[in-house]
Amino acid sequence: MGTTKQLPTRAAVPVSLTWDLTPIYATTAAYEADVTKIKETLTTVTALKTNFNDSATTVLTGIQAVLELYRRLEKVAVYASLKSDQDTGNNTNQALDDQASSLTAEVSAATAWLEPAVLQLSSAKLDQFLDENVNLRDYRHFLDTIRLQKGHVLSETEEALLAGAGDIFDASAKTFGVLNNADFEFPTVHDEQGNAVKLSQGVYGVLLASVKPAVRREAFTALYQVYSQFRRTLASTLASQVKVHNFEAQVHHYPDARTAALAANQIPTTVYDSLVTAVDNHLALLHRYVALRQRILNVDDLHMYDMYTPLTGKPALSYTYEQAQETVLKALKVLGPDYLKHVKMAFESRWIDVVENQGKRSGAYSSGMYDTAPYMLLNWQDNIDNLYTLVHEMGHSMHSYETTHHQPYQYGDYSIFVAEIASTTNENLLTNYLLATETDPQIRAYVLNYYLDGFKGTVYRQTQFAEFEQWLHEQDAAGESLTADRLSEHYLALNQRYYGDTVISDPQIADEWARIPHFYYNYYVYQYATGFAAASTLAERISTKQPDAVKDYLGYLRAGSSAFPIDVMRNAGVDMTKTTYLDAAFDLFGSLSTVVGNQLSLAPSRPVAGRFLY
Repeated sequence: MGTTKQLPTRAAVPVSLTWDLTPIYATTAAYEADVTKIKETLTTVTALKTNFNDSATTVLTGIQAVLELYRRLEKVAVYASLKSDQDTGNNTNQALDDQASSLTAEVSAATAWLEPAVLQLSSAKLDQFLDENVNLRDYRHFLDTIRLQKGHVLSETEEALLAGAGDIFDASAKTFGVLNNADFEFPTVHDEQGNAVKLSQGVYGVLLASVKPAVRREAFTALYQVYSQFRRTLASTLASQVKVHNFEAQVHHYPDARTAALAANQIPTTVYDSLVTAVDNHLALLHRYVALRQRILNVDDLHMYDMYTPLTGKPALSYTYEQAQETVLKALKVLGPDYLKHVKMAFESRWIDVVENQGKRSGAYSSGMYDTAPYMLLNWQDNIDNLYTLVHEMGHSMHSYETTHHQPYQYGDYSIFVAEIASTTNENLLTNYLLATETDPQIRAYVLNYYLDGFKGTVYRQTQFAEFEQWLHEQDAAGESLTADRLSEHYLALNQRYYGDTVISDPQIADEWARIPHFYYNYYVYQYATGFAAASTLAERISTKQPDAVKDYLGYLRAGSSAFPIDVMRNAGVDMTKTTYLDAAFDLFGSLSTVVGNQLSLAPSRPVAGRFLY
C-alpha cells in the first residue's frame, strides 16, 4: 500500500528556499525593543495634539512624530505577519502577530487626533504655514489628501474610539484566515499518476489543471466537501465583516461602503461602474470562449472543474524554481538594466519564501514596508502557473522597491488601485517574451491559452466577485440576513449568468464564496480586473518599444503616493476614467480567442484526453 505524500514541516525546508527576516530584526529581543519603544512613544505623540495648530513648526513636528511612530509600527507588523504566515500553526509566531495587531489598534487610537486637527485648519491658515516653512511643503500632498476627507472625518474622540476597536473589527477576517490556513483538514486525493496526495490550496490548483477529468473532479469534490461542512460558520464570519464595512462607511457619512472604500484612494465610483458595465456587455465573448473550451476538450458536459485545464493539454513546459528565475530575468530585460539588477537582488538576498510547508499561508503575495525588503511568499509547484505567479509577485516587489527608493516615507507606499497594474504588466511581458522565443506551435498555443485563461480568471472572474461583493453590502445595508443558503443561492445564479448555458454550474460552486479571502478586504477584487486591463496597454507600449514607454512605466513605479492614483496612471499612459483601455482589452481577448480556436481546430483528433498533437 502506497504512502500519502505529505508537505514538509517548516524545519525540514532548506534554508536557501526560505526568506531571511534577520535584516528586519536579527533577534526576537530586537523586535521586542521596538514594541517597547512604540508603547513608550504613544503618550508623547498624543500630547502633540495640544498645540498642533499653533504654528507651521508645531504642525510639522506633529506630522513627523505620527509618521515616525507608524514607520516603527509597520516594521513590527510586517515582521510579525511574515513570521506568522510561514507557519500559521506555530503558536509563538501567532502570538507575535496577535501582539502586532493589538499594538496597531493602540497606535491608531493614540494618533486619531491628527486628521481632525488638520481639518480644523482653515485653508488660509494652512497656506500661510506652507509659505512660512519650506520643510512643511514636503507634506503638501499628504495634507491635501487629508483635507479631501473633510465631512468624513469625525471628532478626535470618535476617531480614537473607532481606531481602538480596529482589532475587534478585524476579528472575522482573522478567524477566517486561521480556519482557511491552519484548521481545515483537507482529505487525501490522487494525482495524475494515481499517487495519494494530501489536498491543500497549492495542490488543488495543480490538480484542477490536470488533463485527466477524473483527477479534476476528485479534487474539486474533495475541496468543497470541507468548505460545505463549515458554510454556516463561514457565512457568519463574512456577514460580520460586511457589517463592519457598512458600519464604518455609515459613521463616516458616506452613502455606502463602496464609495467609502474607493474614496480612500480618490477613485471615482464611475471607474467601478464602468468596469462592471463593460464586463456585462462583453459576457458574450466569455460564453464564446467557454463554448470553444467544450469543443476543444471534446466533452459532452463542461463542468466548473474543467475551466482550468489547458486546452492544448500539457506541453513539455515545466519549470523548476531555478529555471523560472532564469526565465523571469530574460522576460523582464526589456525594462532595463537597473530594474533587472534589483530583480537579481531579490533572488540572491533571500527575499522569497519558496516552497509550501505544513501550516504555511496559502497563495502568494509580496509584503514589506519602507525599511524592509519587499518580501515574497510563494507555494512553489514546478509549472507555468507558478512561473507566472513568480513574475507577478516580482512586479509587486519591484514596485515597492522603486517607490521606497525614490520617495520620502510619507509617499513611500502606493494605493491598492495601482498595485495590481505592476504585477500584471510583468505577466503580460512574460507572455510576450514566451511568444517571441518559443517556436513549438503547441507551446505557443499553450501560452496564448494561458493568457486567455488569465483574462477569464482576472477580468471576468474578479468582476464576478465584485458584483457579489456589492450585493453582499447592499443586502446587509437593507437589513437582509446573509445566511449561507442566501449567499449560495445568489452566487450560483451569478455564476450561471457569467458562464452561460454551456457550463454546468455544479452545485459545489454555489459555495465558492466561502473560500475567497478577498471578500474580507473591502472592495479589493475589482482592482484586479482594472489592473489587468490597464496592464495590457502598458505592456503593449513596452514590448513594441514605443517612445518613452519604459521611462513612463518606471515613473509610475517610482511615484508612490506622491500623486493621486488616477493621475499617476494618466502620466504612465492610461486614462482609467475612460473606457478606452477596457475596450482595447476586450478586443484583444476576442481576437486571441479566435486565433486559438482556429489553430486548435486545425489539429488532428486527440489521441488522449485533453491532449493535441501538431
